[in-house]
Amino acid sequence: MVAALDLGSSAERRVGSSPSIRTKPGKPGLFLLNHYHSSISKLTMKAKFLAIAVNLKVFIYSFAERIAECFKQAFPKALKTSLWILKITVPVSFVVSILSYCGTLTLVSDILTPVFQLIGLRGEAAIAFVTGVFLNIYSVIAVLSQLTLTLREVTIIAVMSLIAHNLIVETTVQSHTGSKAWHMVVLRLGMAFVAAFLLNLFLPPLDQVLGHTAINGQTLSFAFHLKGWLFSAFKMIFKIIILVFLLMVLQEILREFNLIKILTAPISPLMKTLGLPRSTSFLWIVANTLGLAYGSAVMLEEVNQGRVKKSEADLLNYHIAISHSNLEDLLLVAAIGVSIPWMLGIRLIIAAVAVWVRRWYLTSLGEVFN
Repeated sequence: MVAALDLGSSAERRVGSSPSIRTKPGKPGLFLLNHYHSSISKLTMKAKFLAIAVNLKVFIYSFAERIAECFKQAFPKALKTSLWILKITVPVSFVVSILSYCGTLTLVSDILTPVFQLIGLRGEAAIAFVTGVFLNIYSVIAVLSQLTLTLREVTIIAVMSLIAHNLIVETTVQSHTGSKAWHMVVLRLGMAFVAAFLLNLFLPPLDQVLGHTAINGQTLSFAFHLKGWLFSAFKMIFKIIILVFLLMVLQEILREFNLIKILTAPISPLMKTLGLPRSTSFLWIVANTLGLAYGSAVMLEEVNQGRVKKSEADLLNYHIAISHSNLEDLLLVAAIGVSIPWMLGIRLIIAAVAVWVRRWYLTSLGEVFN
């Protein structure tokens, strides 16, 4: 007891005239114990914060390292695919531009005039469709803006062009991912006219006039025409390189962090309804958001790496040949007044029918789809 008192007295002397000790003069040992526990608790909290900070630093470093690796993996693939797309796109664009300047496209349109009259369209509407077959939706809108057509006529030609546009480039992509080129050309041209026939039957009268008549006698010089093509070509080249690179990086990131399953899970019921295998879910998203030309990088990669079988890619091609690029292209056409439900609905229905027919045929040959 005396020793304890002495120890307490010694401790009291060491800490001096502490207010805490003066309030509890009879229990100096208890104060030291509490003080010790408080110090340990503070040290423990500091250790926890330090551990959290260290772990966070390691996580951020590891995350940044994995992202950097995704960029590193994506760059050579994006460069290779971009060059492949540009080798097709640029020459095709140039040739079509020359044909347009020489009046060849107009001549083809004149030949198709009787056919277009059968689906409720005037002859000049054929110019927009033929232009889109070789080029893109931008060119279709440019031509439509120079014609005097009703909203009903524009709706029909818009749906036809959304199904069958940029055929040379996009058919090349599809031929490298499991489908025969002539199958895709016949399918897209045929379904474009089927869609037009159905729309002509069911579309209500839409008499609002869109566009305006082009100014007669206004002829651009070849040099001015070539200058315009060069400007658009450079814009296209820049857009293709940037989009393909970003898309390849996105694909690598989604695979690195196992996000593709999370991304595609919500659309599984839709894929089943459309008759498409689960393995094509990610490619379906890519094709419907970016289209066939810009999405070709991912499509080629998935097929070449064996993640999607060629028979599965072929089945997907039968769908996206009819309904794809339902973000940019759809909104572009909607901006001139065409109804999105009409443009999207009929293409999804026709695409689903085409896939189920193709699936039945391939199944009869022994193919098995998930």
